[in-house]
Amino acid sequence: MMKAFKVMLVPNNRQRTRLFQFAGAARFAYNWALQKEREAYAAGEKFIGSNELRKEFTVLRNSDQYSWLKTISNNVTKQAVKDCVDAYTKFFKKKSRRPRYRSKKRGNYSFYQDTAKIQITSTHVKLEALATSKRRNRQSLNWIRLSERDRIPVGVKYFQPRITFDGLNWWLSVAVEFKPENISTPSGDALGIDLGIKNLAVCSDGTVYPNINKTKKIKKLKQRKRRLQRSISRKYEMSKKKGEGYSKTRNIIKGERKLLRIHHRLANIRQNYRHQITRAIIGRNPSAIVLEDLNVRGMMSNRHLSKAVQEQGFYEIRRQIEYKAEWFGITVIIADRFYASSKTCISCGHVKKNLRLSERIYHCEVCGNEIDRDLQAAINLKRYAS
Repeated sequence: MMKAFKVMLVPNNRQRTRLFQFAGAARFAYNWALQKEREAYAAGEKFIGSNELRKEFTVLRNSDQYSWLKTISNNVTKQAVKDCVDAYTKFFKKKSRRPRYRSKKRGNYSFYQDTAKIQITSTHVKLEALATSKRRNRQSLNWIRLSERDRIPVGVKYFQPRITFDGLNWWLSVAVEFKPENISTPSGDALGIDLGIKNLAVCSDGTVYPNINKTKKIKKLKQRKRRLQRSISRKYEMSKKKGEGYSKTRNIIKGERKLLRIHHRLANIRQNYRHQITRAIIGRNPSAIVLEDLNVRGMMSNRHLSKAVQEQGFYEIRRQIEYKAEWFGITVIIADRFYASSKTCISCGHVKKNLRLSERIYHCEVCGNEIDRDLQAAINLKRYAS
């Protein structure tokens, strides 16, 4: 079983420069491989494998024109080529969209580190070939400080170490294999969970987790974001010259960085709330957890609900419940997408086909039962497990 860790890096100026160079080399190798694949596809030739592209890229790397690639770790560019091939393979299997070129403007900065070369201590991480000199006093450039002490296990094998930049900070993410200890047999009853917009989650035992996006804290941040967006837009209009495009001034750059901080703040608050909810659900030790197979894509097509659905993050909640339940030996059941959990009366079993979304209280036409529709959906999901 794998467990992932993500920690923020605290590089100095020289290390930050090298990190951007590594990310740029990875982007160059990925786009180069993508161009080769597109040319082969347009010419009607067969798909080029990873090994063949790597050999061709090694020849390119040793040429005088691209001698700057020699200052970058060979594992960084080779893995970028492999990532491009994997992306095209998923595209042919219809598991993802067609790969696109990585843009420097959009800030897609990330690269891979070799599992055998990376070293992690309680406070630092050593990356490969950041220092171009082999002198001992220059080798300290390879060691980058971590923002959290003892966050990542030490002395174990690491899988898929990646360095990414989110527009403000650099991050290290690694996966570690571990074996859960003392897994006890779940002793609680099955738990049905109905995800929604009014409340994020309603459980079959009556527990309600409210929508955090309706809190005063989130509303203030969203208001600050809207005001800052309008301010930046006005500055762009003021900077526009006749016959030319927009020019990005220093004040615009400062405003965009402030806006990016607010975006990250909102995303972090929501993600932390999801982790708290899913951990509380798993902490009840239910024998099974039943979730609906929501049609999120269809819900996003509704222009009145798309923003609220996107902020809730239904798929992320399902993903967290699934992997956390696996740690504790809890079964996760996904109910059929067309299972009428909200429309089926829990008392008599009557299905109310014309139930509208605005009807928050379910009124049964047969037995006269009245109940909150979300609670009824959660109870029906719990019965789905039996």
